[in-house]
Amino acid sequence: MATFAIGDLQGCYQEFQELLELIRFDPAEDKLWLVGDIVNRGPDSLAVLRFVRGLKDAAIMVLGNHDLHLLMVAERCVNLHRNDTLNDILDAPDRDELLHWLRHQKLLHADGNYVMVHAGLLPSWSVAQASLQAKIVETALRSPDFHELCRHMYGNQPDYWDNGLEGYERLRVVINAMTRMRVCTADGKMDFDYKGLMQDIPAGYLPWFDMPNRASREAIIVCGHWSALGLQIRDNLIALDTGCLWGGSLTAIRLEDRRIFQVSCAAGEGIRHLQ
Repeated sequence: MATFAIGDLQGCYQEFQELLELIRFDPAEDKLWLVGDIVNRGPDSLAVLRFVRGLKDAAIMVLGNHDLHLLMVAERCVNLHRNDTLNDILDAPDRDELLHWLRHQKLLHADGNYVMVHAGLLPSWSVAQASLQAKIVETALRSPDFHELCRHMYGNQPDYWDNGLEGYERLRVVINAMTRMRVCTADGKMDFDYKGLMQDIPAGYLPWFDMPNRASREAIIVCGHWSALGLQIRDNLIALDTGCLWGGSLTAIRLEDRRIFQVSCAAGEGIRHLQ
């Protein structure tokens, strides 16, 4: 039995299948961890969504910002963006079943010393605190009042954590940190606009995982979301968004021995396997 974590899929179904073949994934024996953003911008989000749902207990995924965006569009709380590729899901005959399943996925998954989240954790959050806040959001996602959450989900404020936050402001900060954050200040103020390289980060900000005295630093965080960051493997960080959508690679890591597997997402370049 092996556990494989895979970076952002974003509707890249063909490369996903090539990677599963490369790692010889056996759903009867192995576990698949998906770091979120399984849909949107790529060519076949519907096939990815159907396939992952069909894996049942063999797959564990956390929600990314594009997955939540699909739910928001379906609830008619926001419009499709110009580059969205979600119409195949929205028009599918099994749309309701797929969206119901997506609403019931996790925002954070913790197993032993590993924590999987799409974007990151605020520096003040321990794993226990982050897990609690994620469960509160997951309850709201699955509730009959889900439409109300969608009405209040989008927004950049508040852009920091405060234990006194309540209601939708509290939920929004948790969702933004776990699905949108890349950089923040020492006191946890988030910048949602920056998507570039580490050397170009604005003054006063650091990657969330480089924050000194981060409360979750003893855990191994498995994440995606930041394609410009590329593959990052550290003692306490595994960042797996290697830009498949942009012609990069789709990456998997076997957690038991940290062996990396990649398939090229550029046309005609075939499969690469990193030892």
